[in-house]
Amino acid sequence: MLGTLRTYPAAERPDLLAPPVVAAVKATQGSVPVERIEVAEIDPEAADTASFCERYGVRLDESANCVVITARRGGEARLAACVVLATTRADVNGLVRRHLGARKASFAGMDLATAETGMEYGGITPIGLPEGWPVLVDAAVAAHPRVVIGSGLRRSKLALPGEVLADLPGAVVLDGLGH
Repeated sequence: MLGTLRTYPAAERPDLLAPPVVAAVKATQGSVPVERIEVAEIDPEAADTASFCERYGVRLDESANCVVITARRGGEARLAACVVLATTRADVNGLVRRHLGARKASFAGMDLATAETGMEYGGITPIGLPEGWPVLVDAAVAAHPRVVIGSGLRRSKLALPGEVLADLPGAVVLDGLGH
């Protein structure tokens, strides 16, 4: 248990995962013990980080946010994800922009983020993102023994060691991503 959440192995509750997350969890089973990725059902009205933490007794420093970023350079745009602890904000205009080699970086709009990820807004997770996306993970998240993130749906959350996020395809761990 984490806070008052009742968790289950994610592979046993695909009904609580967005389709791209189900596929990623199945693919992950070979390299990560499946019991390390857990899922908990929550009230979708309490999916936003502050509401979630208050309602379920999870500390902000045990919760991480995944945000979708649009990086632009020379008329070309590409998408990336940033994962930071809920106690911090992603350094989008500094570290993220420089790391992605972009002239401008900004948060992707809701319609674009949900269409490209196949996930619900407010539940987007780095697990199951489209192939080729950079996944920038703050070093504090990667080092966390157990962090709560979205599941792709607003009605559930994942709990897993930060090292699982650091090992995702396309993942790069960056010091100072969250500030």
